Amino acid sequence: MALPVSIPNTLANATASIPLSQLDSNFTTLSNAVNGINSGSETIANLVATTANVTTLNMANGTAAAPSMRFAADTDTGFYNSGANAVSFSEGGTGYRVGYRNVPAVGTKTGAYTLDTADVGKYVQIGSGGQINIPDGTFSEGDAISLFNNTNAAVTVNCAITTAYIAGTDADKANVSLATRGVATVLFISNTVCVISGNVS
Repeated sequence: MALPVSIPNTLANATASIPLSQLDSNFTTLSNAVNGINSGSETIANLVATTANVTTLNMANGTAAAPSMRFAADTDTGFYNSGANAVSFSEGGTGYRVGYRNVPAVGTKTGAYTLDTADVGKYVQIGSGGQINIPDGTFSEGDAISLFNNTNAAVTVNCAITTAYIAGTDADKANVSLATRGVATVLFISNTVCVISGNVS
């Protein structure tokens, strides 16, 4: 239902112009009107030049699936409170803590797996039968992915990328061996060059 009054475009004018007796019990309607979503007389276009100074903004905690600070066209992406003194961000409904508190897991791979841009900043666990492929022309400078070999034997990392170095060496590698229970990080210098550090040979 429409709010029975026009909504002024400043908070100061609003408090003077909207008698409490006229406030609709449907607070969703009021919220939409104040935010200029055509429930009242104002629109976002009319309000863009208005500046509001807020001392304290209290919001719901939100969840990974529905963060309290989110985007109109992407409602499962944004920021939310994931616990006491904890701020997290959500991407596609999956929550991550803000800051370097942990490394998100991609999952355990038990077959041939080609690294993807969605893996950047995460770690890939390699299970029995797993094998990692590093593709060419896929990643950007500064991208990094960690690998963990969670098996009792070395696993092969195939380097289809144009140039792959083991850190501290100057030889281009077609593949490297990641030791049992070993950890390695693949740092991309460009979309055709990477450096692999860790328990590799």
